[in-house]
Amino acid sequence: MDALLLVERLGRQIEGMRKTRGLTLIDLAAQAGVTRQKLSEIEKGSPTVSINLYAKVLAALNAELSVVPARRPSFEELREVFK
Repeated sequence: MDALLLVERLGRQIEGMRKTRGLTLIDLAAQAGVTRQKLSEIEKGSPTVSINLYAKVLAALNAELSVVPARRPSFEELREVFK
């Protein structure tokens, strides 16, 4: 799996959690101790932001990172994509 794709997915998940909790970029950035600009980069999946900053944001959301093995889609899942 592509590393950039993984970082983009993480960023989207962080953005989703922030929005679900009704937090603005400024609110979450302040809670995490990062700038609004860095938080925006994180949510866009920037590969240049250190993992430490991703960890600060996850901690502010009271969330953790879980590593799971990647899997290939089943034939049924692929069939749905190409309908």
